[in-house]
Amino acid sequence: MNIQELLDKSLERKDAYKKSGKWSPSLFGSCLRRQYWNRADELPTSPIDALTLRRFAAGDLFHNFVQNILLSADTSLQKEVTIETEDVKGRADLITADEVIDIKSQHSRSFFWMAKTKDIKKDRFNNWMQVMWYARELGKPYGRLVFVEKDALCIQEYRLPCDAYWQGMLDEELAALRNFWGKKLLPPPEPRLYGVDKAGKAKECGFCVYSINGKCKEGGEKK
Repeated sequence: MNIQELLDKSLERKDAYKKSGKWSPSLFGSCLRRQYWNRADELPTSPIDALTLRRFAAGDLFHNFVQNILLSADTSLQKEVTIETEDVKGRADLITADEVIDIKSQHSRSFFWMAKTKDIKKDRFNNWMQVMWYARELGKPYGRLVFVEKDALCIQEYRLPCDAYWQGMLDEELAALRNFWGKKLLPPPEPRLYGVDKAGKAKECGFCVYSINGKCKEGGEKK
């Protein structure tokens, strides 16, 4: 019995699911082309490898651990609530009377770098877009992000109002996505997250399942 092979095979089955056919809040703030193909359930040209799937699984373990502690402390919390509109579908981690809470596991380097940031709204823009969409749809005045460091379970948490700024950002994001989708027009490849590496390459492309083998150049050159 090879335990590593059994584990990897199990994670492959877990990861094999069909897309909802709607926009995913977890991708708000990312490349519009990436979001378009994700909604269309386009076949990836660089599928998620076994190592990345194991990292995702480890992140789920930490996520569930913290979530269960919060649920034990406050039984009024709602967990894993599906929120769906005509063209958007997502799932909120936790909901209180006045906020939506989203839990994110972090590698230790990323976690401690984040502690030094001066602008958490900018540095975690896509995470805020996700939780603020949930808050808006549920009529909650606040969104909270809870970051869990994987090595020692250190916690950083941030709470912001779902104000006019986030309302405008969400309206702008959805208007752009709906414009391309309605016209059946493939968006240009414009990575928007994580900046660039030392070689000047967009970091978001390194996490995108469509970035390898030239697929992303179809229908437009990268800016």
